[in-house]
Amino acid sequence: MVISVIKGDIVASRQLENPNRWLQPLKALFNQWGRTPAQWELVWGDSFQLEVTEPATVLHKALAIKALIKQIMPEQSTQTISPLDVRMGIGMGAKSYAGERVSESNGPAFIYAGEAFEQLQKSKTNLAVKSPWSNFDEEMNLYLKLAGIFMDDWSVLSAQLVAYVLNNPEATQTEIGAQLGIKQNSVSGRWHRARINELQEVESVFRQRLQENMA
Repeated sequence: MVISVIKGDIVASRQLENPNRWLQPLKALFNQWGRTPAQWELVWGDSFQLEVTEPATVLHKALAIKALIKQIMPEQSTQTISPLDVRMGIGMGAKSYAGERVSESNGPAFIYAGEAFEQLQKSKTNLAVKSPWSNFDEEMNLYLKLAGIFMDDWSVLSAQLVAYVLNNPEATQTEIGAQLGIKQNSVSGRWHRARINELQEVESVFRQRLQENMA
């Protein structure tokens, strides 16, 4: 059985005097997806590991994590883009040992997640994947690297919109505007700046290629 694992850490977390400003929302998000410490765990202050039993959803979850973190600003900041970000390595493969804590579990998925995470600094990216399928990795890591060019520069408002769209994929721009308290043309402008169409295309291709390799 193929599972996925996300290994990550929060970039520039020390720029916030109160770590709970990102820690509590992140815990709340993880709690929607599973239980701690068996399925997710925060370790070493600003690092985390998350097990995803349905690999087709793993990129969606990684994007949701990024959108959440990019919304969080230091106190009294006048900037529009948060200094916070998140680096994540996604691993796919088997799970050979289930520990009481996800950090104690083992198998190719966990090893690949660690290897993908370790390669982030070298490749100067914040998101990468490693799996048993080299062609899949090569194609998807190119897309993720290109997507990172705009994702890393999401403003707080863009990140808020991305997070909402990820949670409500069927919502129209008019419905989104009503929920966010802005006009439809403002939604359209933010949608374009956040590159949501391109993001959805990458996520769709990820699912398609994954299904082809797992068939």
